[in-house]
Amino acid sequence: MRFSLIVATLGRSAEIGALLETLLAQGCDDLEVIIVDQNADDRVAPVLRPYAARLPITHLRSEIRNANHARNLGLRQARGEIVTFPDDDCLYPPGALTRVDGAFRAAPSLGVLTGPAASPEGGLGSGRWREESGAIDLTNVWTSVIEFNLFCPRPMMLALGGFDERLGPGTRWGSAEGNDLVCRAMARGAVAQYDAGLRIIHPDKRLTEVAVSRAASYGRGLGFVLRRHGVPLSVWFAFLVRPIGGALLSLAKLRLHNAAYYTMSFWGRLVGGLAREAREAPLPAPLQGAA
Repeated sequence: MRFSLIVATLGRSAEIGALLETLLAQGCDDLEVIIVDQNADDRVAPVLRPYAARLPITHLRSEIRNANHARNLGLRQARGEIVTFPDDDCLYPPGALTRVDGAFRAAPSLGVLTGPAASPEGGLGSGRWREESGAIDLTNVWTSVIEFNLFCPRPMMLALGGFDERLGPGTRWGSAEGNDLVCRAMARGAVAQYDAGLRIIHPDKRLTEVAVSRAASYGRGLGFVLRRHGVPLSVWFAFLVRPIGGALLSLAKLRLHNAAYYTMSFWGRLVGGLAREAREAPLPAPLQGAA
């Protein structure tokens, strides 16, 4: 099997069906979908039922509400050569999996392939994104990685221990688990590549109420990972100065909502970077995968 798509889901239902429709439209028969359901109710099962005869779907349940725990649970069950982790509200553009397949076949040593988020309204989505494709390193990994557009060989993912379950949604350090994973892969010699044309569609949540409510948590996660991997001071400087500038500019324009977002982002990054756990937390242990 070529692809395993592992979808951690919580609180959504219809969006999963929309994702599955775009997977059917890929025209790729060599894939499996693993849904890791963190809901306390049965909202997901009726959505999956119409696709049972059209896609190979495994429906797992988890009582632990932690996105990376769910992803790793699915990873242990995966059988595909290449694994990826779409969010439950993503959409795949036509030809996305063909593009990924071609990249790995053209470069057998490739360990990580990433691309940017695309907005449903067109253009790029949430985050700062590199404009040009190229190799990923410690200075540009921060503008090259999002978890739902991350493709890796399954054996490498298992050897890395998958995602660090101390990071990401459902934890104190609420983001940057994908950046952390790619940094760990590169530290072990993996070749990592960013493809600016490989775009996965995801709702654009920049400066929304959701973004403001998560800003401190996401900032803590980014600060944690920046500190863990000993990035250059120039990178640190950029990630601390930008939100300060954004907050001041927003205040000058009386955009208090935006100012709150930038302020909480700055504070979160500072707290994460100063946390003792960022310096001392052990790396994840390897995972045992499916035979």
